[in-house]
Amino acid sequence: MNANQQHMFDAYRAAQRGELAPPLPGKHDWEAIGEMARMARSAGTAPSGRRRAGRRRWWGLLRRTG
Repeated sequence: MNANQQHMFDAYRAAQRGELAPPLPGKHDWEAIGEMARMARSAGTAPSGRRRAGRRRWWGLLRRTG
């Protein structure tokens, strides 16, 4: 069962019970990602930035040769 089918099932069940329907799948994804990033920073486990610096270096090399 995919996320849309599960949502339809949950919405039907909520309607039968007289409850509010659940939020659409993916509606709060970016909020959850931001919250996880904030938690990682506060715990001191955020990435150090090496990966980003490496990408910039490679992108610069590609731009010079292209």
